[in-house]
Amino acid sequence: MSQFGYAIRQLSAAQKSAKGVSLYSRYVNRPAGRVLAAAGYTMKLTPNQITMISAVFTFAGVVMIAVLRPSPAAAAGIFAALVLGFALDSADGQLARLTGTGSAAGEWLDHVVDCAKMLALHMAVLVSFYRYFGFSDPRYLLLPVVFQFAAVVVFFGGILTEQLKRADRLRSGAGGAAPSAPASTLRSVALLPVDYGVFCALFLLFGSQDLFLAMYCVLLAAHLLFMVAFLVKWYRELSVPGR
Repeated sequence: MSQFGYAIRQLSAAQKSAKGVSLYSRYVNRPAGRVLAAAGYTMKLTPNQITMISAVFTFAGVVMIAVLRPSPAAAAGIFAALVLGFALDSADGQLARLTGTGSAAGEWLDHVVDCAKMLALHMAVLVSFYRYFGFSDPRYLLLPVVFQFAAVVVFFGGILTEQLKRADRLRSGAGGAAPSAPASTLRSVALLPVDYGVFCALFLLFGSQDLFLAMYCVLLAAHLLFMVAFLVKWYRELSVPGR
């Protein structure tokens, strides 16, 4: 069996739980990341190198958002860069599990890149709005600011909740891994509006300013609603004694 085939087989048998993951991440991004992780394994790349390659593609997309005039060609380029960066973001963790080389430093690097990505994307949209969209009302420029706020709170509130739960399980002697639970298809569908992959797909509309703005506002509203719901949920979960 080839190294690539071996890696695919091992990765397929060692996937993380699909609980709390949207349909896009479960059926598109993770499988794509699996292929890229297997390719990285055959090329002797490290998880941290995969993380940095992911950052290169993602920030290439960010730069294109900020500097290119909206058009179908720009939309295709931005989408390709962001989606590939997202798939590589999945690949680094999968490669770490495959090779047993996961580390606190690697997890830190991954989260720092994610933080920079979340901040930079909406800043780039703000720049594009200012340069190319010709809004008569400057209040439209607040949309990326609000979206950035909601996206960062949702993403990193979830990460912090997970880390606190893991620390609590370790203190209680229950182990660091969360109890396994079946994935809900309904929940996976409901999470699509706040999935990063869906946000990447939004840029396919970048060639049509009206459509892009309309869908950007729809996803912004979804992020605000989910932010409130998640914050309440996470606080209640962390408030349960002996959770």
